[in-house]
Amino acid sequence: MNKNPEVDSYLEKKAHPMTAEIQRVREIILATDPKVEETIKWSSPTFLYKGNIASFFMNARKFVSLMFHKGALLPNASGLLTGDAKEGRTARFTNLEDIESKKEALESVIREWVELQDT
Repeated sequence: MNKNPEVDSYLEKKAHPMTAEIQRVREIILATDPKVEETIKWSSPTFLYKGNIASFFMNARKFVSLMFHKGALLPNASGLLTGDAKEGRTARFTNLEDIESKKEALESVIREWVELQDT
């Protein structure tokens, strides 16, 4: 898993009320494919693979919001991604139970991104 110490430090300092949930989403994404990396970009933990995959929207305090920068390019068969912006789509998680129930859908979206970038 490509955990970045810079992201660990950022999350520790941020003291977000949903840090446990953010950490779980982070673990799922990084464990899905070893090619996926993370960094801090736009003052937010951001996942990367041959471009920006998604960033946490850290101003959300009652749920975890993950913005997929080019989510409109993905098949999204699971329906995890919502929104109708030209490019971006959002995944929202309300608690740890919700994250676990959406784990396979999140993994699928990450695999779809990697596959899209590798073709």
